[in-house]
Amino acid sequence: MKKRTVKTLLVGALFSSLLLTACGSKSESGASKTDNSGKTELTVWAWDKNYNVRAFEEAEKVHDAAEGDKVDLDIVENAQADIVQKLNTALSSGVTNGLPNIVLIEDYRAKSFLEAYPDSFFPLTDVINADDFSAYKVEATSVDGTNYAVPFDTSVTGLYVRTDILEKAGYKLEDLQNLTWAQYTEIGKKVFEKTGKKLLSTDVNDLGLIRSMINSTGSWYTGKDGKTPTLAGNASLKLAFEDFKKIYDAGLTDSNSDWGQWLSDFNNGVVWSVPTGNWITPSITAQEDQEGKWAVVPFPRQEMEGSVNASNLGGASIYVLNVDGKEAAADFLKETFGTSTDLYKTLVENIGAIGSYIPATEAGVYDTEAKYFGGQKIYRDFAEWSTQIPAVNYGENTYAIEDILIKGLQKYLSGEDIDKVLEDAQKEAENQLK
Repeated sequence: MKKRTVKTLLVGALFSSLLLTACGSKSESGASKTDNSGKTELTVWAWDKNYNVRAFEEAEKVHDAAEGDKVDLDIVENAQADIVQKLNTALSSGVTNGLPNIVLIEDYRAKSFLEAYPDSFFPLTDVINADDFSAYKVEATSVDGTNYAVPFDTSVTGLYVRTDILEKAGYKLEDLQNLTWAQYTEIGKKVFEKTGKKLLSTDVNDLGLIRSMINSTGSWYTGKDGKTPTLAGNASLKLAFEDFKKIYDAGLTDSNSDWGQWLSDFNNGVVWSVPTGNWITPSITAQEDQEGKWAVVPFPRQEMEGSVNASNLGGASIYVLNVDGKEAAADFLKETFGTSTDLYKTLVENIGAIGSYIPATEAGVYDTEAKYFGGQKIYRDFAEWSTQIPAVNYGENTYAIEDILIKGLQKYLSGEDIDKVLEDAQKEAENQLK
């Protein structure tokens, strides 16, 4: 394995010059090449140097140990938004020069690429065993029964709680198992009365919480086709708005407007619970003086048939672009993220990443006791909850619809009728997404 520098690129001038160099002509060449030593070089695009980039670095090490030093990864760190822009610019123009062999794509955005550019991604149905991965991840990365990705991290949700604050209010962890949102809210009221600590930190311009609430019931903003808006008459979405408003109206939320304020709210004890994806673990454990004062319990469920105490918030999967080197890229993924329990053991130990690869759970990869969480096997819990998440077709328009729903939620919080709010959102979505 060669010594490698992870590069951070900006879109703007760099990518514009790439397209000019290509002279507008369609090319089948990608970023794969063989160096003088005979090793295959593969280019990877990913975001987050401390999580996703490191995951690929660990994958290369595992591959080297198992297969010999045959592959060198050139990992290019980009902001997620930059990856989205670059892919759309290149694929819509038909210019493939400069594209990577392997790219990380958020699950909520995957269908928009797969539907818009059906021939641009290399099918991986014969590379992975889909049954080895969580069903909801397979659904998010497949079209018409064809798998186009190796599912990666499970962003399974949990309810992170401060045990010391709960104890002051007279609660034990046993009291927070398998809650509904209504039960969670009632506990929040009592904890606030006795300690002055609020239930959670929220940003009304970010519908991540609403998204994970309805996902726990197997519902979404669109129908099973992933295209038809289903906002009006959506019982799960209506209940999510209603449950959120009850928390909001009870004064149990502390408002934030960005990531830093959100972290500050729970790191500084302004709120005592954090219902979110497991990727927040490193941010919670960063507060060293709170070691032993946190635990994770199952995510609240909606009080309606079919809802479970498990959901998803975020997450991404790994795709191979249909360019030169695609077979080598697919083979690399097969031997690492597609089959290696050793890799998943390394990922959980080094960066706290929990994959959606089921055999890793069965092999005991996630059985480590987390000292910060009082010895709780939180990774095992998250892995088990991930198998319960309902599979949902996120479709192509998650964020476009959320732009509409954000306005609707604010109207509802201000007193407008919920049914009218969702009916108006339905009409706007239908007009906008024709």
